[in-house]
Amino acid sequence: MSERPITILGIGAHVGDVELTAGGVLASHSLKGDRIVTLALTAGERGVPDWQDVNEYREQKVREAHTFAEMLGGRAIVFDDIPDGELPDDQEIRLRVCDVIREVKPNIIITHHRNSMHKDHATTHRIVNDARFFAGLRALERERPAHFAAKLYYSENWEDAVDYVPYLYVDFDQEAYDLWIKALSTHWFVTGSKSFPYLEYYKHLARVRGIEARKQYAETFMIPPETMRLRQSEL
Repeated sequence: MSERPITILGIGAHVGDVELTAGGVLASHSLKGDRIVTLALTAGERGVPDWQDVNEYREQKVREAHTFAEMLGGRAIVFDDIPDGELPDDQEIRLRVCDVIREVKPNIIITHHRNSMHKDHATTHRIVNDARFFAGLRALERERPAHFAAKLYYSENWEDAVDYVPYLYVDFDQEAYDLWIKALSTHWFVTGSKSFPYLEYYKHLARVRGIEARKQYAETFMIPPETMRLRQSEL
């Protein structure tokens, strides 16, 4: 267990986004005794199977979010009132996410990279950056007091690939990998979708990134450009 347990808040546009892209690291931190919370800004219900009603699938996606988080000893939050593909890019949603940040009090936030083939992903990136700023403003009065998440990371997602360059490699062991895959496999689209082999892709990506890091498994992240500094006095 960590000497000082931390809280990690993973924020995705849809249920499954952060679970896929950062789930190995989340599982690793869970096993160390850290607190894991996921927030999905939509359920992601429009990836519904042909045979299923979209409203039923929305409910299923919410259950899957909770199952994944609970398997990591954590908690899931889903804004299932916002339709998949229609995530608003406005002040209201920024303040709503700000309120979650103030409630959860994360040390670390993980979300989408800025560029994406999916509009909800790119919108989520902008929302989270602003919500993190708002959450830290003591003069911005909300129901809960201000909280600033010191670290912000952008995860590697095949849909967010434009201009994504791995900056930080975070490795994890077999136990964390196994927990991640077991929890991830409770999501239908990960194992059953015919549009993209999600489980196969992310399993292999974790191994490739692990090899690059000279470790067993790893996931990569970018950070805000303004924090990309190496501080040293000599070579």
